[in-house]
Amino acid sequence: MLLTGAQIIMECLLEQDATTVFGYPGGAVLNIYDALYEYQGRITHVETAHEQGAAHAADGYARASGKTGVCIATSGPGATNLVTGLATAYMDSVPVVAITGNVNRNLLGLDSFQEVDITGITMPITKHNFIVKDVENLAHTIREAFRIAGSGRKGPVLVDIPKDITTHRCEFTAAPNPIIEIPLAPPESRLNQALKLLTESRRPFVYAGGGVIASDASEALDAFLRKLDAPVSCSLMCQGGFDQTDSRYLGMLGMHGTIPSAMALKHCDLLVAVGTRFSDRVICNSDLFARGCRIIHIDIDSAEFNKNITADVKLKGDARTVLEQLNQHLEQSAHPGWMEQVRAWQQEYPLIQTAACDEGVTPQYLFQTLHRLAGEDLILTTEVGQHQMWAAQFYPFQHPRRMVTSGGLGTMGFGLGAALGAQLAKPGLRVVNAAGDGSFHMNCNELSTAAKYNIPIIELILNNNVLGMVRQWQKLFYDSRFSQTTLDKSTNYELLAQAFGIKAFTIRTCDEVEPVLRQALDYKGPSLINCLIHSDLNVLPMVPAGAAAEDAIIEIPEKEQK
Repeated sequence: MLLTGAQIIMECLLEQDATTVFGYPGGAVLNIYDALYEYQGRITHVETAHEQGAAHAADGYARASGKTGVCIATSGPGATNLVTGLATAYMDSVPVVAITGNVNRNLLGLDSFQEVDITGITMPITKHNFIVKDVENLAHTIREAFRIAGSGRKGPVLVDIPKDITTHRCEFTAAPNPIIEIPLAPPESRLNQALKLLTESRRPFVYAGGGVIASDASEALDAFLRKLDAPVSCSLMCQGGFDQTDSRYLGMLGMHGTIPSAMALKHCDLLVAVGTRFSDRVICNSDLFARGCRIIHIDIDSAEFNKNITADVKLKGDARTVLEQLNQHLEQSAHPGWMEQVRAWQQEYPLIQTAACDEGVTPQYLFQTLHRLAGEDLILTTEVGQHQMWAAQFYPFQHPRRMVTSGGLGTMGFGLGAALGAQLAKPGLRVVNAAGDGSFHMNCNELSTAAKYNIPIIELILNNNVLGMVRQWQKLFYDSRFSQTTLDKSTNYELLAQAFGIKAFTIRTCDEVEPVLRQALDYKGPSLINCLIHSDLNVLPMVPAGAAAEDAIIEIPEKEQK
């Protein structure tokens, strides 16, 4: 059938089951938006307050659903406003397809109104990008963008389309069945090397990263841990990749990790790293990391091998595929002495303690109460900062894709947009965005999107009137010189929420935590909770720069652990 370029885009989105898209209209994409009007019964478009919010919403949609998220922006500033969102998705290997408009082909390169070289700008922060200069290539390019974004190590792909391409017509042939690539698996010789180390190990320890979530490998990981009889630590990007209420779980590893995970790393004889790139926040000092053990590294991207940490055996492949192959050949192991030692560390330094709330609301009490009320039926998105670490440490995630957070780029302003996308991806679950007051000021405009579409997210602000994470660094390493980390108390969060059409609540005391959370969870529309906490709740362990993750642990004063 003969279609315009804009109609071809719509048909390709339907082929890929991309029926929810996020964006903001403008001159260069007017034809695309005219087609969206035509296809509005089949494709839902969510207009965000800002293109960055659209990118984060597409990202949150992808993380919560496992599908590829889609965002649309016009040329020039519309396209550049996507950059932070694309970089966020790139660092965390999230599949997103960004469609941008550009000026007509005859105006390219002439510094035309609202023209930028968006493919050049985004080249370092996308898995691939395209500029379409022939309508005959448009359908193939869109399909390739989805294939690239969702295969191998997932990531964002940008397709830049000059405006005149969206008006040109060509014959369109449907291709309703996208090509599904066979998951990558390592050669048998490498698997045998790994099996030998696994069989010989007496004190194995598993470290799971975001690749476990990306490849839907949680069940395979669980089976592997039970066959190997080993404890596990999960990275920030793998929260929920293993049931955190299980006794094998030791918490996070590294700068903001736990003592049991640090002790397990220090004393293990084999570290099995699955789907992780060994971030600097995890290894701290690469020369000192995992000095006393062998290392098996499983990852789909060979560029990660020996980049930060040198491994004895490197298994290139899809995390689920590799774990399933290992499970098939691995004999049942038993390490009673090692697991007894692990549980002794857990008893001495328990991950989950009953939170006290004697001298004001604490994050631990807040998140534990939220978990008790919402349990497994909740997706927790976060901004970036102390509240992000509190969420990871104090909310016991039991399922994958239930924590949505910016790990690699650490993007303040990510969470609210991501919450919108996650809620639309999973309407049967409640979505709460945990925000610091600093991050909230970066993205509060997206409250208007929540109100406009009545998206029932809960914006939970942990309001301590400071940039908490930066202030903690200043306290620890800069002799408490708090430069520009105290915020302005003048923002009235309740009135601001009401101005956007959002129901507002305030938590000032411990007695208000449960009733306010209940009201917000029962409310059918979007809401905001302003939760007042103390400025110096230093409940985050911090490993100093240059130390080994397994050696340097800052003890938390007992009164601050409450």
